Amino acid sequence: QVQLVESGGGLVQAGGSLRLSCAASGRTFSSYAMGWFRHAPGKEREFVATMSQNGRITYYADSVKGRFTIARDNAKNTVYLQMNSLKPEDTAVYYCAAGGSWSTTARRYDYWGQGTQVTVSS
Repeated sequence: QVQLVESGGGLVQAGGSLRLSCAASGRTFSSYAMGWFRHAPGKEREFVATMSQNGRITYYADSVKGRFTIARDNAKNTVYLQMNSLKPEDTAVYYCAAGGSWSTTARRYDYWGQGTQVTVSS
């Protein structure tokens, strides 16, 4: 069992940056691949980024590639999402998720956080 708690969301102007954090409970964090997803009003939940257990594999949605970076610190049981050059279309609730393997598909993840709101003003 893993519990995930996101933080770091907020209101930022277009072009600005935010860093989201996702803290995991338990001593098995390093055995989980991690992912970030987002859900904007009126839209489907969308894959953002994923990282393998050892951090060697990362994959990004085309919409965020070159602007967002996923990272993890297994010693701190935390995964991060650094978001730069933010755009109004990045506005959404951002969720972290843990699963057995890295994936762009939400159903492949077993545990989810409660989400953190990111709002980008134009």
